[in-house]
Amino acid sequence: MMQFPAWKIFLVVAVCLLGLVYSAPNLMEKDAFGEVPAGVPGRQVSLGLDLQGGSYLLLEVGADTLVRERLESVEDSARRALREARIGYTGLGLREESVVFSVREPGDLSAAERIARDLDQGYLVTVDGSRISIAPTEETVKEIALNAVQQSIEIVRRRIDETGTREPLIQRQGEDRILVQLPGIDDPERVKDLIGQTAKLSFHLVDTTAPATGATPPGTMRVPSVDDQGPSSYVVQRRAILSGENLIDAQGTFSDNRPVVSFRFDTVGGRKFADVTAENVGRPFAIVLDGEVISAPVIQTAILGGSGIITGQFTVQQVQDLSLLLRAGALPAPLTVLEERTVGPGLGADSIEAGKVAAIVGMVLVVAFMIIAYGLFGIFATVALGFNIVLILGALSVLQATLTLPGIAGIVLTVGMAVDANVLIFERVREEMDNGRSPINALESGYSRALTTIVDSNLTTLFAAIFLFALGSGPVKGFAVTLAIGILTSMFTAVMVTRMFVAIWAIRTKPRAIPI
Repeated sequence: MMQFPAWKIFLVVAVCLLGLVYSAPNLMEKDAFGEVPAGVPGRQVSLGLDLQGGSYLLLEVGADTLVRERLESVEDSARRALREARIGYTGLGLREESVVFSVREPGDLSAAERIARDLDQGYLVTVDGSRISIAPTEETVKEIALNAVQQSIEIVRRRIDETGTREPLIQRQGEDRILVQLPGIDDPERVKDLIGQTAKLSFHLVDTTAPATGATPPGTMRVPSVDDQGPSSYVVQRRAILSGENLIDAQGTFSDNRPVVSFRFDTVGGRKFADVTAENVGRPFAIVLDGEVISAPVIQTAILGGSGIITGQFTVQQVQDLSLLLRAGALPAPLTVLEERTVGPGLGADSIEAGKVAAIVGMVLVVAFMIIAYGLFGIFATVALGFNIVLILGALSVLQATLTLPGIAGIVLTVGMAVDANVLIFERVREEMDNGRSPINALESGYSRALTTIVDSNLTTLFAAIFLFALGSGPVKGFAVTLAIGILTSMFTAVMVTRMFVAIWAIRTKPRAIPI
């Protein structure tokens, strides 16, 4: 007998009702439910960049700059160590991708080589006569680049989150690139500026004895200034007394009726800041941001408490942006925009409308075919098809999978595939009827014998969708997600929903013939 137990009916009805509950919010106004916790009904399908507009950025992490900074640090360490060991040297500096110097006295060569090898474990030391070079190994360069990309992704994510951009896509692409998609943003230029600014903050004591122009003393560097009220550049100590890593908070505020940035150090930074300011009262110190002096106040007294303010010719918006950047942290290396695309909301709306038309046309054609070809059973399959689309929308809402234009194409394809299993079953039932079986036996045999073919055909397509998701990126993944969800829901609606309708009809009417 064509049996369909009560527990199966309850399961089918429960799943379909859940699909309705989770997909219903998509018929409401956007954000009608506000912020809803994950798994709770009320979330809408997350639209991709091509459907709601926004910006697409492909960024390159300048790991070469970071390698050079590490080499400069090695250079400073080598200079200090050689001086402490009283070893004479000449020509200490950077040559291409290595630190090079020559030892004056041959007797000091072995001691200088030992000092060079003790500077850092990840560097290769070579000796050529009296000349010693220190270069990073290939593994060190790769590790620096990998860490730079990972840190940059995290910092970019923090910066974008603070701007209020919802559901951004930030992921690594290749070895040294970051893909950023920002759906529905109002000011893409501001976000791009926030992403691209390194925001490397450091505090340096100013060398007041250095000449205003010309060469700088060893251990110092000349830094340009953006402060209109001071000189065009400052000579500061190369070694920073503090860096932005010691900051724990930065907020925009007002002082003397002008916007300023208020900052606060952690315990270690606050103690060090107090010691340095106590020892250098009357001496200016420079606040350097991304290689430019933004302020160079004179230390009037010891600054206790671990807090202070950054003044300058700032607007309110600049203060807010600078505070955001300092809170999020500095990028380890500069980012370069390799590719930028902007999708307007109007184009996204057109894409959604085109997708709706394609889905409706496809569904009407499929429904017409099923009803003409299979009559009452075609109506059963059509109702199941409606639940199939409801389940797809519900699943996308729950998973918060981003729906893109290729994703809509996956849904349209699923509409056609959703009735494929029903076609296999109904044709099998026809064959059984032609072989002289009774209606109930034909239905039972048709479902049981067609099931293997249905599972095999859908599994092969599901595997293809999984591989597309694993190996693809961006729009390809969107297509793979909707295709995979559609395959699973179509199998459920064909094997369970349509069969439930057929079983209830067969048990109630006890037909002598099947209208198929």
